[in-house]
Amino acid sequence: MNISGERINKLRAEMSKRDVSVYIVPTSDFHDSEYVSPYFEARKFLSGFTGSAGTLVVSKEEAALFTDGRYFIQAEKQLEGSGIVLMRAGEEGVPTVKEYAEKILPQNGNIGFDGRIVTAETGKNYEKIAEKKGGGIISDIDLAGEIWKDRPALEHTEIYSLDEKYSGKSTEEKLGEVRKKISEKNADIHIITALDNISWLFNIRADDVKSCPVVLSYAVITQEKALLFADEKACGEDVRKKLCECGAEVLPYDEIYPYAEKLSGRKILLDEKRVNYRLVQLLKNCEIISAPDPCTLLKSIKNKTEIENIRHAHILDGVAVTKFMYWLKNNIGKTKITEKDAADHIDGLRKQIGGKSYIAPSFDTISAYNANAAMMHYSAGEDGGAVLEPHGLLLVDSGGHYLEGTTDITRTFALGDITEEMRFHFTLSLKAMLDLAAARFMYGCRGENLDILARAPMWENGLDYRCGTGHGVGYLLNVHEGPNSFRWKIADGRPYSAVLEEGMITTDEPGVYVEGSHGIRIENELLCKKAEKCGYGQIMEFETITYAPIDLDCVDISLLDKKDKERLNSYHKMVYEKLSGYFEGDEPEFLKKYTREI
Repeated sequence: MNISGERINKLRAEMSKRDVSVYIVPTSDFHDSEYVSPYFEARKFLSGFTGSAGTLVVSKEEAALFTDGRYFIQAEKQLEGSGIVLMRAGEEGVPTVKEYAEKILPQNGNIGFDGRIVTAETGKNYEKIAEKKGGGIISDIDLAGEIWKDRPALEHTEIYSLDEKYSGKSTEEKLGEVRKKISEKNADIHIITALDNISWLFNIRADDVKSCPVVLSYAVITQEKALLFADEKACGEDVRKKLCECGAEVLPYDEIYPYAEKLSGRKILLDEKRVNYRLVQLLKNCEIISAPDPCTLLKSIKNKTEIENIRHAHILDGVAVTKFMYWLKNNIGKTKITEKDAADHIDGLRKQIGGKSYIAPSFDTISAYNANAAMMHYSAGEDGGAVLEPHGLLLVDSGGHYLEGTTDITRTFALGDITEEMRFHFTLSLKAMLDLAAARFMYGCRGENLDILARAPMWENGLDYRCGTGHGVGYLLNVHEGPNSFRWKIADGRPYSAVLEEGMITTDEPGVYVEGSHGIRIENELLCKKAEKCGYGQIMEFETITYAPIDLDCVDISLLDKKDKERLNSYHKMVYEKLSGYFEGDEPEFLKKYTREI
């Protein structure tokens, strides 16, 4: 038994003390965040699985870890010897977390979880399961915390204001838009718990979650006032003054719970899919109007200032990626380079080129050689990972936070000779990416209407990829942002995406992943725009705003038709025009070579 197995046994001992039959540990924090700070990594602590998505379910006899297709290979390796069964979520015959919990819950048994890290909607579903079995819910416990003796502290870093020359809108304007939405829902109060929405609304940023420059906070908005529940020590006088000027008051972070408990007879707008179970339980004397937080949609539609800034950020980013490509191609086989060396080098280039605009990586850089790239969210270990050799493929998925916005780009590079299968798969991925980027569609389409444009070349060849084709991108916020995305599957009865609006930015990143051999992904960001109107309504289109060469050394030109070549040549012509003035020495010729017409 490994250390994870020992921790599961300690957890079971705590469960027994509190009469808990099934204990559930999601990957979450008090705000339903995708990425969490170290304090909230209880699922990782208990299971040993380090992926960013997963739910651990433990009973007296069984333990199972549910995760999605991005992490199947990684989870299988990391769970080995722990006694925890891997549940490949979404695969045929695999139950959902709720179905599994109902199956293993004994008659009259209780389901336990920390109600602060489970959404109200999910908690209510667990209530129904327990009720069926004659049991109950125990949600005021944090059993992982009971056995996690060296748990990291909850972090609150210094809060800073984002100037209007970057945000494009004042906090007053944003509050006005939100208050209008509150009135439309016939609500008195709006409670917001999503960190990126709060940071967007108040034009504030911090470093409370790694790679997500958000403020650990809650917010309450009424027609008369705005309350920000955050760490008061992290909020300096300048920030407090700006917040005060727009009618916002700063209160202690944990005061949200006693505040909610005192509310009575009010109509409260909140999203039970996002707000935690504990908080909603305290609002029993109020009328809950459960609907998506209006900030989510408002934030996803970038204004003109943000769009111009983001284009500039992508130029800085494209220069960094191109310089990295030049370094990689010219040094492979001549000096020892590990996967981690490559990741550190591209991160360093961003910092150097971005200057005062650069904040931090927008996520941990994925640098994966050959078979490691088949793990979609692979991370090189402390030993530096694989040593790169002058053959095969290196996949690098990276991005940066700049004052001018957030970037996310993936390029797959040939390090020398590659197999015909690799070349075939790379070319399919390229065709798929170009097809989606060239889409023209009627207003009203959602991401699930367009996802097939990227998957069609894969499906025609008996291939697919176990993830979405693209996600929204925040502005100096979370690199993964909703509600816009490109996906064809629906989860738990709700769409992954929204109507694609002008100003939304979504990634376009199809790929091929072959376990034990290689992984390929090519990713650009797309800005949704209005094209012309026709007799049937408004036609929409995309502008590609990622500027970096696609490695022509990987392309099988014979597989590209005339339209594919025109699209690729047009893209590379734009890249050359955007970036050519930023290089010196041999770099301009290198850029010209890798953006040449084919």
